[in-house]
Amino acid sequence: MSNVRPLRAKFPENEKITINMGYVDLGRIDLLVQEGFYSNRSDFIRTAIRNQLASQSDTVSKSIERHTMELGLRDYRVADLEAVRAANEILHIKVVGLARIASDVTPELARATIGSISVLGALQASAEVKEALADRIS
Repeated sequence: MSNVRPLRAKFPENEKITINMGYVDLGRIDLLVQEGFYSNRSDFIRTAIRNQLASQSDTVSKSIERHTMELGLRDYRVADLEAVRAANEILHIKVVGLARIASDVTPELARATIGSISVLGALQASAEVKEALADRIS
C-alpha cells in the first residue's frame, strides 16, 4: 500500500491582466511606491480597482439582479449536471466571478446539459469541455 496520493489539479486563484499606461501616470504610481504608500505597482493597481469596484457596488448589484446572474464562485460537478439531465432541463449559466466545470465532466455530458454560458470573470473547464461548448460560450 502506497502513501502517495495524486494531487488535484490546482487552478489559479486569480487572472493575470495586462494594461497600457501613460508614462506620467506610471511615474506617479512609482512615486507612491517609492514613498511607501504601496509595496509595488501591482499593489497600487489592485487597490485602485477594488476602490473603484466598491464605489460602484450598487450599480454592479443592480445589474447582476437585472441579468439574473450569480456572483462569486460557482462549481458545476458531474452530479449537478446528471441531475439536470435526469430532470430533462438545460442550464443557462450566468456568472460574475468564477465558473468552474469539474475536470471529470465529459464533453458529452456538458453538451447535453448546458445550453449557454456567459461568464464575466473566468471560466475554468477542461480544454475538451470548452471545445465542446465553444458555440455556447459568450
